[in-house]
Amino acid sequence: MRRDLFDREHEEFRATAREFLAREVVPHQQSWESEGIVPRALWTRAGEKGLLGFSVPEEYGGLGVRDFRYNAVLGEEMARAGATGPGFTLHNDVVAPYLTDLATAEQKARWLPGFASGELITAIGMTEPGAGSDLKGLRTTATRDGDHYVLNGQKTFISNGINADLVIVLAKTDVSAGARGITLLVVERGMDGFTRGRNLAKVGQKAQDTAELFFSEVRVPAANRLGEQGLGFSYSMRHLPQERVTVAVTALARADHVCRATVEYCRQREAFGRPISDFQHTRFLLAELTTEIDIAQVYVDRCVQALNAGELDPADAAKAKWWTTELANKVIDRCLQLHGGYGYMLEYPVAKAWLDSRIQTIYGGTTEIMKDIIGRSLFAG
Repeated sequence: MRRDLFDREHEEFRATAREFLAREVVPHQQSWESEGIVPRALWTRAGEKGLLGFSVPEEYGGLGVRDFRYNAVLGEEMARAGATGPGFTLHNDVVAPYLTDLATAEQKARWLPGFASGELITAIGMTEPGAGSDLKGLRTTATRDGDHYVLNGQKTFISNGINADLVIVLAKTDVSAGARGITLLVVERGMDGFTRGRNLAKVGQKAQDTAELFFSEVRVPAANRLGEQGLGFSYSMRHLPQERVTVAVTALARADHVCRATVEYCRQREAFGRPISDFQHTRFLLAELTTEIDIAQVYVDRCVQALNAGELDPADAAKAKWWTTELANKVIDRCLQLHGGYGYMLEYPVAKAWLDSRIQTIYGGTTEIMKDIIGRSLFAG
């Protein structure tokens, strides 16, 4: 089915993104997977091509465009290229709104030029060993001491954790206030007491540097606080729907790409003297998968439109996130099966997609949490 979400300028941007990924990312992915990280130089090259900081005002070096369709285009192209190493979508889709919406003029002048150029790589520190989707369970604390906050705690599973120069950290400034006691602090590379643990070994997305972060008596200037003290939880709740749409966009794009590639594989692969596309089971299975992808695409595109209009309901974003990520795992698993033994070989893209997609039902809020959000919305008020 023809999509009507994008305009000509978005497709022109798609061509730029696709060419960049084909030249700068795809040839190097195997070595980056082995190293567990992408080089910082890739970020600055992406910044030069205008792939970072679309929403950053022009005065700070960005494009000054608040149109999530550009984010969606880049996310789709990265998913189709299997480019899970560069944390561009985290940078653009998750961190950017915090900086553009909450930063003071002084903070914007300090951080946004490097954000748009790729010289400052960003991350967000939410998850802790004992607190994942439940942000109210955070144990990281920040105590005000004059013009600083003294930060103590630990974060884990932090994407861009090794490369990051700026980390937005959620910490409790009032441990007795529950969700109303959480504050956002920006921790910068080189601050005393800020250390990084190991680059975590993962099942998939191996080129994405995912790390543990430790904070021991880190003196964070009060000038690095984002927004008002005690409002960190509400700020995060405000921005999570966009993150969940991002996950939905990339999950669906990966499923669609793998399914299309599997159709072509089935035309060529023979069994019992004929292409496996001649078997009714193959045709029926692929008919089911492509139908489910197309129907999901309509919903996700509608979520992107609602997000752009400022009308996206958190429950609708949760629906998109859990449905598309579970669907992607199903689609890619069935496609791997159609590849037979070859599907289990890492030289076949379907195997890498199978490994890379599994985490999507977990990060950004698990499927179970998404269902709980939706369920609670049905009985609200």
